[in-house]
Amino acid sequence: MRFAASALETDDKPTFYADLGRQLSALIDGETDRIANLANAAALIHDQVPDLNWSGFYLLQGEELVLGPFQGKPACVRIPLGQGVCGTAAASRQTLRVADVHTFPGHIACDTRSRAELVVPLIAGDRLLGVLDLDSPTAARFDCEDETGLQHLADLLAQHL
Repeated sequence: MRFAASALETDDKPTFYADLGRQLSALIDGETDRIANLANAAALIHDQVPDLNWSGFYLLQGEELVLGPFQGKPACVRIPLGQGVCGTAAASRQTLRVADVHTFPGHIACDTRSRAELVVPLIAGDRLLGVLDLDSPTAARFDCEDETGLQHLADLLAQHL
């Protein structure tokens, strides 16, 4: 799979994600509006990371995640903590990489085309803000390098929310 960022084409995922991090930093640097930063991040990720059918954010409100800025088909609006891949990742504050969502107990299917999912909690200090959620129509789409790269992007973003 070839990864392409605006001025970079590489098969090297760490380099790709480092470049994507620089692009994200440039987009959010100096901007204090949370929705604007999340919207630009969702658009950047969806545009640059190959083989996605959904990318976006769910934000913590009370005991549930509420749909935030995203790219893709309409999505589930509310997800209780501890339910589905997003709710489980949020409750545990751990990144979840699921090779086949159809085998994940309690998976919430917003788009039946989705096969693989990667969910990264957004944490600022000790506070859970929400999650970054990525879906792919390709089973086992995400690997360790994707997980590491996207955790870095989530960390950058959480500092600006």
